[in-house]
Amino acid sequence: MPHSFGLRARTRHMFSRKFREHGAIPLSTYLKTYKVGDIVDIKANAAVQKGMPHKFYHGRTGVIYNVTKSSVGVIINKRVGGRYIEKRVNLRVEHIKHSKCRQEFLDRVKENAAKKKAAKETGTKVFLKRLPVQPREARYVKAKKNVPQTITPVPYETLL
Repeated sequence: MPHSFGLRARTRHMFSRKFREHGAIPLSTYLKTYKVGDIVDIKANAAVQKGMPHKFYHGRTGVIYNVTKSSVGVIINKRVGGRYIEKRVNLRVEHIKHSKCRQEFLDRVKENAAKKKAAKETGTKVFLKRLPVQPREARYVKAKKNVPQTITPVPYETLL
């Protein structure tokens, strides 16, 4: 059978709109402000063919380097062989959204600032570094009213 290698080959599910998200594009998409340096996620909207990214960039995250009236320029690092190439892609705003990858860090910065301020007022020292989950603390198991039980496997029986 013939085999297609077009620009949108193998994108049947990738570019399809999500369940109950068909129809007109919400105005909030166009009212968002993008600034140089913002981190954005690329998610192609198949309802708008202009300024659409290539299927490779769908789902990637990049940094905005240029902003125009209805589109933005995004820098993406693309792996080619064993190296990374900086690719500059121009996309319309319908195909991007602000990334939430930095939100946890920004929340932690605010939280740490509040902890520092509270510690400075009380004159105590506060530990702000993240730690991996530590081992559970030691404890005793009393066997006075909790008699140990011996567990044995149930013998296998055939039903023939």
